Amino acid sequence: MSTATLTPVKPNAKKPATPETATPHKHLDFNRITDEQFLVAAEHMKLEKEIQMLLRTPYRELIVQIPVRMDDGRLELFHGYRVQHNAVRGPYKGGLRFHHEVDLNEVRSLAALMTWKTALVDIPFGGAKGGVTCDPTKMSRKELQGLTRGLTQKIDMVLGVHRDIPAPDVNTNAQVMAWIMDEYGKKHGYTPAIVTGKPVNLGGSLGREEATGRGTTIITREACKAFKIDLKKSTVAVQGFGNVGSWASRFIHELGAIVTAVSDVKGGIFNGHGLDIPKLVEHCKKTGSVVDFPGSKPISNDELLTLDVDILIPAALGGVIDRNNVSQVKARMIVEAGNSPITPRADDSLRKRNVIVVPDILTNAGGVTVSYFEWVQNLQQVRWELDHVNAQLEKKMVSAWDSVYRVHTEQKLPLRIAAYVVSLGRVAEATRQRF
Repeated sequence: MSTATLTPVKPNAKKPATPETATPHKHLDFNRITDEQFLVAAEHMKLEKEIQMLLRTPYRELIVQIPVRMDDGRLELFHGYRVQHNAVRGPYKGGLRFHHEVDLNEVRSLAALMTWKTALVDIPFGGAKGGVTCDPTKMSRKELQGLTRGLTQKIDMVLGVHRDIPAPDVNTNAQVMAWIMDEYGKKHGYTPAIVTGKPVNLGGSLGREEATGRGTTIITREACKAFKIDLKKSTVAVQGFGNVGSWASRFIHELGAIVTAVSDVKGGIFNGHGLDIPKLVEHCKKTGSVVDFPGSKPISNDELLTLDVDILIPAALGGVIDRNNVSQVKARMIVEAGNSPITPRADDSLRKRNVIVVPDILTNAGGVTVSYFEWVQNLQQVRWELDHVNAQLEKKMVSAWDSVYRVHTEQKLPLRIAAYVVSLGRVAEATRQRF
């Protein structure tokens, strides 16, 4: 679950032409993709048809309209969504995203992924997701706050610390979570556990901001060990230098890997000898982008995906590797830090070429894992030290990797299907025990 930083601009500012808006993302049926992956694993497990029916069907889908008075005086109506997929193993858990391509189909797919993700890392949550169809880059801070508070009022009846706990996602962050907590608290009283990913000063957990990137690095490290890849001698390209990609780049750089290319919505950069990631982070803080980093040459987001590197980490939007460019992908291993970055047809092509694909529901589960830690701290009114948070995250991620790799080797399944087998097994067993 990424938590990109919001950078409000003037309401009437022109929308920049970015690689993000040019992706095939909108044309993909993500719900169908998720369902196909589910069915492959379910058939392999010989899962009962009744259980399949229950696990494939979302419990609740909520669509709301949110009127917001814009800075120029006009009233604009936004559409919001919250899909609660499954809660047999615990309260619904999942992020809220603000993006111009958000729709019910995408949110439905992501809610299902959260169910499998929380089961995979074995935390007592179910799966949910939410979002608002909007372009936050064209909205002021005041407008974003109005939108967030309006959304909270409209979905209040399905939220609760033991019912549904939102978190940050694409284009939302700790500030947005603080607004949700405050708005919910007006009716229900001080309730910090109602959201995770909050500012630390308001009950957020130490280590939450970097959790998804740290988890991605842990899984990359474990995958390299398992497949006999020397991480310290490996070249790495990271598409997406937002919250997830930037932290993953930092941690992988610290482990000795050579990060040769990164990108964001404004473009990408490349240096065959390796980028100085700490200096690049400072450059981004000053300029707002990786573009024009000294000592690098410009590349496009599409070019980054086809670089001759050992490890490719797509950490942006879904569907970036598809049938049109998969034949040009040269990486030996792809670690999915973003949600559904590889289409099913491209996935099949990569498998035939023996490219190692580490699936998203495993790779990016660090965020929801530390969200669970934050929720526990809020309920118990305690605060964990950062070292303790990171140690517990390490345990959860390594344990999840071990479970997936064991099924992968014993049952000779692709890592993606192995991850689904582990997840579905846990959710199916809880379902049987409840019915």
